[in-house]
Amino acid sequence: MKPPDLKSEITPEATFLNRRFFMKSSLYAGTALITAGLFRAFAPRREMENTGTALTTVAEETGYPMPGPDEPPNSFTDISSYNNYYEFSTNKSAVAEKAKNLKTDPWKLEVGGLVKNPLTLDLAGLLKFPQFERVYRMRCVEGWSMVIPWVGFPLRDLLVMAEPTGAAKYVAFETYYDLGQMPDSGSAGIDLPYVEGLRLDEAMHPLTLMATGLYGKTLPNQNGAPIRLVVPWKYGFKGIKSIVRITLSDRQPPTTWALANPTEYGFYSNVNPTVDHPRWSQASEQRIGETFKRPTLMFNGYGDQVASLYQGMDLKTNF
Repeated sequence: MKPPDLKSEITPEATFLNRRFFMKSSLYAGTALITAGLFRAFAPRREMENTGTALTTVAEETGYPMPGPDEPPNSFTDISSYNNYYEFSTNKSAVAEKAKNLKTDPWKLEVGGLVKNPLTLDLAGLLKFPQFERVYRMRCVEGWSMVIPWVGFPLRDLLVMAEPTGAAKYVAFETYYDLGQMPDSGSAGIDLPYVEGLRLDEAMHPLTLMATGLYGKTLPNQNGAPIRLVVPWKYGFKGIKSIVRITLSDRQPPTTWALANPTEYGFYSNVNPTVDHPRWSQASEQRIGETFKRPTLMFNGYGDQVASLYQGMDLKTNF
């Protein structure tokens, strides 16, 4: 049995591409029973205006503003056909085909470490979290970017359920890895399984998302099905895909790309146009589908929301 399409009232691609509007998301008052009652998906309640201006999302349940980008999202085809997922291929255009048979059901996500309430959740358990839409800029370290309408829930909802202890300072993530399903992973050039990490305050920030879909559809395999991390103010490689384990710790966890090349990839990986990658500039980016490059925004445009997390830090040293 496959996981359900997260449709209901989540905005379809055609609406995004043909109209520009402001929208506000809050928790949907009811539930939609899907696949014989085994799954529940929560759709956002929204107010929409044909304003002709920016896409903006507001999480009314927290009162925290979730600014959307000032340009329309990329198409579903763009988002699902150009992907970084080294377990399947280092060729971004080949990932979709090679990942199409990845088995994502059944699935187990374990949450443990320094928590009072260790969790093991299956797909049904993950989809019981209220799901809503957030439109985020996504910036890749190689210099390309997209705007993606994710569907998911804040990571902090999951962490609050697990109840971190007072000693917890970091959150470590581990992705699914199966050589049988990923036969080309030996040429990835990195150690697997893929691992990533955040500080606890970064993980608890309202912008940090556990994505289960995009454009109102179940998350495609090549985009990290069935559940992945989205941290919109950081470079894309921080958004670990197909997560099977989350561990809270009192120590900074290892991360795959920092292990592979610590002089090029740091733990924080915040989007910073003033810090060049050793082999290329990060001052500009190429939006997929556009002809000309655009300036890279500090914190990917989310500085008003996240800069306070790094107050007093040297962001050129702590890159």
